Amino acid sequence: MSADTSSIGEIVEVSLDKIDIGTAQVRTDLSSGIEDLAASIKRQGLLQPIYLAKKPNGRFEILAGQRRFLAHQKLGYKKIRAIVTDKAIDEDSKVAISLTENLVRRDNSQKELIDACTKLFKRYGSVKIVAEETGLAASVVSQYVKYDQLIPDLQKKVDKAELDMRVALQAQQAATDTDGTVDSEAAKKYALELAPMSNQMRKVFIKAVEDDPTASIEEKIERGRKQPVLRQVIVTLEESQHKGLQSFAKDEGVNQDEAAATLIEDGLSRRGLLSK
Repeated sequence: MSADTSSIGEIVEVSLDKIDIGTAQVRTDLSSGIEDLAASIKRQGLLQPIYLAKKPNGRFEILAGQRRFLAHQKLGYKKIRAIVTDKAIDEDSKVAISLTENLVRRDNSQKELIDACTKLFKRYGSVKIVAEETGLAASVVSQYVKYDQLIPDLQKKVDKAELDMRVALQAQQAATDTDGTVDSEAAKKYALELAPMSNQMRKVFIKAVEDDPTASIEEKIERGRKQPVLRQVIVTLEESQHKGLQSFAKDEGVNQDEAAATLIEDGLSRRGLLSK
């Protein structure tokens, strides 16, 4: 029975036994936090309907909200409030819907985002389109879709959330010879060194590593550890300038300090004011 309407479909009560979890769902770890979510729904009710697509056979497919669905199952509820669309939605659009919905919740794992972005990129072939579909920064999408290029050892660390994708790419870049061969041992050691560093410190480390290709791994690491003296500068910005800095930081996938340092470095370099 229809209870309300939404701009994207009817809001109705749907029997749980007529609902299937879609194959395009972003979330892969569905067990985490189900107990807490079920307890919350029991106390407060369902605050946000799940999103369903009506299937030709009369059943429904979850586009977003599978954990809420599982929590209802756990509570023994027979029905769940849902927004239902009967529009035809292709698999890639389903992935985008699932990803965007979960991004609002901010609890996706890095691997879930990588898998979703990779799937969308294979369909569209454009980082820009994937970024627009998901709301992620283009620089972040660009990193995620390079996951398949990582050596297996670094992929495993990314999968286990032991290593950020950006750091994994930087470590592999530093361990890659001019002919494109990756020294796996060097990549793993560089990743350990780079992980706790700021982005600016990583740049210095990578430059030191690349300056002498004939040096041993240990020698390169020792040089990379010799960071320059850092000075803190407090700058007062107009509102428009601050918003511009925030946008740049988001696009680059870095914090505001790192974004400001990058812009200052670029400006000084163009004017020839950086000491060698």
